[in-house]
Amino acid sequence: MSSEWQEMPLNDALEINPSVKMERGEIYPFVDMQSVEAGYKFVEPQQSREFKGSGSRFINGDTLMARITPCLENGKISKYRSHENVPAHGSTEFIVMRHKENITHPEFVYYLVISDVVKSYAISQMTGSSGRQRVPTDSLQHLIVNLPPLPEQEAIANVLRSLDDKIELNRQMCKALEDTAAAIFKSWFINFDPVRAKENGDEPKGLSSNIAALFPNSFSDSKIGDLPVGWDISVVYDWADYINGAAYKNMHFSDEPDALPVIKIAELKNGIGPGTKFTNTDLGDKYLLETGDILFSWSGSPETSIDTFLWVDGKGWLNQHIFKVVPKNKKSRAFCYFLLKYLKPTFIHIAKNKQTTGLGHVTVKDLRELKVANPGEKLIEAFDEIAAPIFKRIQEILEQNSALVKTRDTLLPKLISGEVRVENIEEA
Repeated sequence: MSSEWQEMPLNDALEINPSVKMERGEIYPFVDMQSVEAGYKFVEPQQSREFKGSGSRFINGDTLMARITPCLENGKISKYRSHENVPAHGSTEFIVMRHKENITHPEFVYYLVISDVVKSYAISQMTGSSGRQRVPTDSLQHLIVNLPPLPEQEAIANVLRSLDDKIELNRQMCKALEDTAAAIFKSWFINFDPVRAKENGDEPKGLSSNIAALFPNSFSDSKIGDLPVGWDISVVYDWADYINGAAYKNMHFSDEPDALPVIKIAELKNGIGPGTKFTNTDLGDKYLLETGDILFSWSGSPETSIDTFLWVDGKGWLNQHIFKVVPKNKKSRAFCYFLLKYLKPTFIHIAKNKQTTGLGHVTVKDLRELKVANPGEKLIEAFDEIAAPIFKRIQEILEQNSALVKTRDTLLPKLISGEVRVENIEEA
């Protein structure tokens, strides 16, 4: 490592919980813990609240690190981004980090904090009762960090930022694609827009004559409200087989070369990472995952855990509390995915009604009882013909992001430690 690097306590390298002037009783942007998503570089304010004098305070560009378990272990660390030049406040469970002029680069601070240099040390300092442990803020002043000169900090941050920028752009593209397919799904199968258009004597907008001909021109009464004539009622469970994951335990975990990752909700959200367990115990082929599988997490904190995912990280073993969703008709894959995505608020509501000690769940019984409109095989296949290319592109982008995340996470500790220098990245 270069002799230009300097060792110093963390609180000399950056500001920890810096002073931010705010007026009690005034309304400011607010960030709660739920808004910080592991693996996402930025967090933006989703609401505004009255400042009552407590909680964390920060400004645009500050890094927010969760100090409570399991949020910190799960990677809840983000850089606050705001388009307004006003201070903000947030959860009492944030530790705020900011660069020091002429000592640390603003972008470098974020990457230093998410690295094991700071994150792992902070986790090791947690105190308190089981399940509610926290990082004492003053413990961070005992951490000695090795800082490169400012120009090298900026160069390191630029390399990592270029990867994060591409990851974020890809996420935005995925969201736009999902929104497009979801809008078609809702228009056809929830709002029945083509049927309403034909009922009024109009041609459905944006549809070919062949697809438009598949929609009726009137409605009839049903147990779930007005349905297009000829449509039936089904339950969510009818469309796919729902395979619950296996109960992998400590005795199954292994570091052998042939071990595959055990996929829990944390892996669905953040990908395979340092906390991922591996096993070479085969509890049945039905639990084996492949890229492209649809997964539905049915248990956990309702607002943050109940969701539908497209798995793109290769072979793995499915853990319990997650369903592998196998469409009964291969031509209904996109339909099944966007049906489950559309029903997410309903699933959250179901889980909340069963919530105990913070956890809720959606069971097979719920899937057997949740009624939905059944438009028939031809319309489902027509939807998949339109949505399948979009779905395929989403998968391609997610796979690219998975590779980018692996590259970033491989480079991060090596750049932060000086093991790899920016000018030697290609060689490394």
